[in-house]
Amino acid sequence: MPFDYKKEYKAFYLPPKTPGLITVPAARFLAVRGEGDPNAPEGDYQAAVGMLYAMAYTVKMSRRAGREMEGFFDYVVPPLEGLWRQEGVTDVDYAHKERFRWIAMIRLPEFVTEEAFLWAKEEAERKKKMDLSPVEYFAYDEGECVQCMHLGPYDTEPATVAAMEAYARKMGYVPDVSDRRLHHEIYLSDPRRCAPEKCKTVIRHPVRKA
Repeated sequence: MPFDYKKEYKAFYLPPKTPGLITVPAARFLAVRGEGDPNAPEGDYQAAVGMLYAMAYTVKMSRRAGREMEGFFDYVVPPLEGLWRQEGVTDVDYAHKERFRWIAMIRLPEFVTEEAFLWAKEEAERKKKMDLSPVEYFAYDEGECVQCMHLGPYDTEPATVAAMEAYARKMGYVPDVSDRRLHHEIYLSDPRRCAPEKCKTVIRHPVRKA
């Protein structure tokens, strides 16, 4: 069976609906940076997501294209993730989504080197007739965080975030959101196919010892 990151690493992808502390190891991602409201129908965020999936499936199907990557194993493409921030705001202001600065990303399997990434970009550009120059080979080392499964619309996330921060403080930690350690979301539901009240999103915030 294909390796499924969500099932094999449940602590990172399937946390409970109550907050908990976790140390997240470094990982590599396909990533695209941008600005603006992610809900804009023809906006940069939607374009970025299309780029990420074009490359993610090119990597997954690389053997069919004749590319042998050392250490390759069959796997399920991991879920879409996002890092979010706004200038002058330490948390997230959901009333002003047009001010978002974001990094949309999809996790890469460990066998994908930078050389393999560059091959996949060239291959996907050739096959999909897309400009994939914005896609980066991105390393992110999150470290200590508080996280929780959020169930419901994205606009109701502030209540979940408040519960997470209250729990972290109770455990002797304080929020540590910065330009390098960001509000992190992992999307386990497709909002186009899922009722808003049933959407599942992992929310993760960096913390440090008080």
